[in-house]
Amino acid sequence: MHRHALLSLLNDYLPADAHEEAMWLATIHFVKENPDCFERTLLEGHVTASAWIVSPDQKQVLLMHHAKLDQWFQPGGHCDGDPDVLRVAMKEAVEETGVQAHPVQPTIFDVDVHRIPATAKAPAHDHYDIRFMLEADPAAETVRNSESKDVRWVPMERVGEYNASESLLRMQRKSLASTSST
Repeated sequence: MHRHALLSLLNDYLPADAHEEAMWLATIHFVKENPDCFERTLLEGHVTASAWIVSPDQKQVLLMHHAKLDQWFQPGGHCDGDPDVLRVAMKEAVEETGVQAHPVQPTIFDVDVHRIPATAKAPAHDHYDIRFMLEADPAAETVRNSESKDVRWVPMERVGEYNASESLLRMQRKSLASTSST
């Protein structure tokens, strides 16, 4: 029952390209097949939630330099049993950046599935990441936590200089497309 809200969001979502569509379909299948999909104790993988935090004019995005992975990413994290993925994304935004952000829309902005390598604590597994576009004031004070080396507003056109992964570049393209159409 608790998966219905996420499945509804997923069913209303239109992926940007064939690569994202494959991840979207895999996510739908994963959520339907795993009643405990929001629990990190599900060792094959679990649903996570992220926040693509943009300035009101969408010319900047807030990225964090992840301490363990030593790369720049959008804030996000584990649902830990909470099926409200938007709430999780907003909570992670505050925890990892100190910034209060609100949804641009309560709909999914991006879907990504990525493999997490094995550690001493967990086997290799997949993160089925549900991403939302949030908005915040770039003048708001940012705060680092133990998970980040730095938190920084980055000009949208420079995202690839911080992280050139297809995952971030796809969200950058979506943001740039939405600002060029307005």
